Amino acid sequence: MRATRAVLRVSAYPFLLVATVSVATAALCLDWDPGRVSPLFLLGTLVYLAALERLIPYQRSWHPSPSEWRWYGVYFLLTMAASALAQYLVTATVSVVTPEEPALHLWVEIPAALLTGSLASYLVHRLGHANRILWRLHGVHHVPQKVNVANNGVNHVLDIVLAQGVVQLALALIGFSQESVLVVGLFVAAQGYFVHANIDVRIGRLNHVLASPEQHRLHHSTDLSEAGHYGSDLSIWDHLFDSYTWRPGREPVAVGLGDPASFPPTGEIATTLFHPWRRARRAGPGSA
Repeated sequence: MRATRAVLRVSAYPFLLVATVSVATAALCLDWDPGRVSPLFLLGTLVYLAALERLIPYQRSWHPSPSEWRWYGVYFLLTMAASALAQYLVTATVSVVTPEEPALHLWVEIPAALLTGSLASYLVHRLGHANRILWRLHGVHHVPQKVNVANNGVNHVLDIVLAQGVVQLALALIGFSQESVLVVGLFVAAQGYFVHANIDVRIGRLNHVLASPEQHRLHHSTDLSEAGHYGSDLSIWDHLFDSYTWRPGREPVAVGLGDPASFPPTGEIATTLFHPWRRARRAGPGSA
């Protein structure tokens, strides 16, 4: 069993990347419907990462309890609905300005779309920590005192609408094709849940290009001096904008909020949704 775990720690992430590339390639070559491919791929990714959390957990105490699974399920559905709403609003807004034919070849478009979407995601995420008003939305995600694949969906719906809307608006205004957006979307979905997974993996020097659980656990740290890493897909922007804090062996002492009383508990879903409009306490932005 120990040998199996050692192999999984090394192979788990490469397997996820190969699976992502394989599904994306098949979707392009076989002209699969993006509306079906994306949710099925996301479901498969969740099942895979949830299994890894049991086989090679980073912290066994971070496994969701039965009550947390129920809360996280509700948040996940709200997050999916908010993401769909953001996509609809962007599509309805920019459909008149998006070119019918992309100007670039698909294999140039894909990395360009990835860099564009990743930069937009980084900027809006960092702003969510720096701006007092936006933090009252984004801070909901930092309430849990554990990091696992299930609570990646713990978000305020307006935070998702804003974050997803900004990314999709950037991609739409530039005019990237549906095919390139599909490929990038599959990679971003896989990365987003991978970095949040409670799994004991190491990706070595790839940390300087790609985001990882090693980095993202620091992002959730209660120690703001190490809580950088706003990129959930690529880590190059953290290097560029001086928010890269990871080094081999560095781990957070605790995750969650420095001031837990500044937000409602995760299980109080209705209270959480109305929290941004309550009178704010004297807690600084990004006070994770």
